Parts: sequence; C-alpha cells; structure tokens
Amino acid sequence: MFIVTIPSQLTAYLRSLRHARGLTQADLGARLGVSAARISTIERNPGVLSTALLLKLLQVLGARLALETKTTGSPQGGRRRGSSSTGQW
Repeated sequence: MFIVTIPSQLTAYLRSLRHARGLTQADLGARLGVSAARISTIERNPGVLSTALLLKLLQVLGARLALETKTTGSPQGGRRRGSSSTGQW
C-alpha cells in the first residue's frame, strides 16, 4: 500500500507505476485516450486531474484507490465499532 497525503507523493506514485508497467507516457496516453503531453502534465501536477480520469488512470496501471479515515481519538472522529476505516472501490 502506498499512502498519499500530499500531491508530490501522488506524482511519484503515478510515475513509478507507469515505469513498473513498462509504459511510456505515449503508451499510457493512448490507453487513456489522451496525449503524451497530458500524461506529462498529470505526472508533474496531479492537481489538474479529474477524479474520473484518476480512477481510469489507476485502473489502467493496475492500481486502486482506497480511502482511510484517520482516527483522532475523539468520539466523532473515531471508528465505529464493527465498521472498517477503509472505504474501497
């Protein structure tokens, strides 16, 4: 599992996944229906990425998005008994 808390971590993760799959930016772009230049922009600044494209990108790279709720110690922020702190799609 790779935990992302800031955009630069997502940048490194996306690039690392692409390299691990042996894909160029052009290869990945072709699979997503976007240009290599768009992949380059996404890898440099993932903030320009829509949620829909992020999910499609992760699917093409063989990854998934999992959201985890931080436990803060307060009753409102904590985990409910019998429930998971991770929402996965």
